[in-house]
Amino acid sequence: MKTGFDNKKYVKIQSKKIKERFKLFDKLYLEVGGKLFDDSHAARILPGFKSDVKISMFKELKNDLEIIFCINAGDIEKNKTRGEYGITYDVEILRLIDKSKKMGFSVNSVVITLYKNQASVDKFIKRLNRNGIKTYIHTFTKGYPTDVDTIVSEEGYGANPYIETTKPLILVNAPGPGSGKLATCLSQIYHENKRGINAGYAKFETFPVWNLPLKHPVNLAYEAATADLKDVNLIDPFHLEKYGETAVNYNRDIETFPILKNILSKVSKNDIYNSPTDMGVNMVGFCITDNKIVEEASKKEVVRRYYNEMNNYKMGLCDEDTCKKIKLLMNELEIDESYLDVVKPALDKSEKENGTPVIALKINKKIITGKQTDLLTPAGTVILNTVKYLSKIPDDIYLLSPTILEPMLKLKRELGTGDRLTLSEVFTALSICSVTNPLAVKAMSCLTKLKGCEAHSTYIVTGSDKRALKELQINLTCENEFLEEDMFS
Repeated sequence: MKTGFDNKKYVKIQSKKIKERFKLFDKLYLEVGGKLFDDSHAARILPGFKSDVKISMFKELKNDLEIIFCINAGDIEKNKTRGEYGITYDVEILRLIDKSKKMGFSVNSVVITLYKNQASVDKFIKRLNRNGIKTYIHTFTKGYPTDVDTIVSEEGYGANPYIETTKPLILVNAPGPGSGKLATCLSQIYHENKRGINAGYAKFETFPVWNLPLKHPVNLAYEAATADLKDVNLIDPFHLEKYGETAVNYNRDIETFPILKNILSKVSKNDIYNSPTDMGVNMVGFCITDNKIVEEASKKEVVRRYYNEMNNYKMGLCDEDTCKKIKLLMNELEIDESYLDVVKPALDKSEKENGTPVIALKINKKIITGKQTDLLTPAGTVILNTVKYLSKIPDDIYLLSPTILEPMLKLKRELGTGDRLTLSEVFTALSICSVTNPLAVKAMSCLTKLKGCEAHSTYIVTGSDKRALKELQINLTCENEFLEEDMFS
């Protein structure tokens, strides 16, 4: 894969920037925007960016830091889901804690924000406590957002419990937006300064990239990724006025900056920020090595987001305005759905096969298709066809033995779980066949080569096939149609 981003340089200069910032305070509460782990969005639009670079970068600082995770009580109640993995935010919090601890990081606690005595939230708190994880409850901050005197008082932030921290750098992270990270940081700074500790705030958010042009595809890809939140990139007027320098930020940070600056000046008595951009410690823009590669990757991501939101609209998970917003971004970039070169081959193959469901996958500049058969789903077929191509196994050679397939299919039909093997079941069958078939072993060794491949489906892939394709880290897009059997599942 061609790269357009210098990951090593990023680690070096980003770490230096963070160190410079936390040396200004006795304690720095660093709000980590986006994903601390598995930043797949950044990895897709900045080829060369490693998805776990953020947490890897903090390894050299781990003796000086601890982590607080935040989760909005309303998100627990609504079973809000993280799209990449199809898991709810409360389960994602547990996953993040487990990963952090395994990497040797100190996890301080979980803060439940905007708590309203929800029964499901109480159950989650019990689960955390019984697993030895400290929890704190924050309710709505009295006076927020306009009555700063009340916010910065014992009735406002003072009403929140103080979280005991011992390290100079505290990362405040969450499974998604709207989780209360900023409020948690400000509440802590209020309590710290009451105790005579010079505590400060900064924000580590990858996008938008402040020192790229406003309409750069990287920044438009961020708008596409947050279209459901109605985020819009803007020139930071505070930064421009103070420094005469153009910097890109987004509407929510710009709109709330005067209030946030007022709160910070009262909370910390240490007013060092003149703009929302000042608050950030984002060095991504300095590490792009090939703008053309990055622009192309970003345009592809905008199209992926369009398909994803069109599917969400079909499932009732977003409104039509979200899809229209991304379509406008595509128009602005002068691209359409065919910018992903797997789209047309999938549609053409399906049309040729009288509307049979098809998935097309691109690897090594070659497009490989797989259609639904009497035995396999399109996902199973396309992956088998692809690993046969990579391992140079002729098309007429079967990797899956009938003696393995037949009992598996018979059991599925008897249990009423379907008439075809899903992709994960194909993996199982392939593993069993590998005991006696060396070609199956050869084919299985190629599965890791599928990471980052583009694929397009003529239908909305759901359930087990969707999870298996995600585990292979394939960039999947889908037409806006359900298979009849999936429509009500």
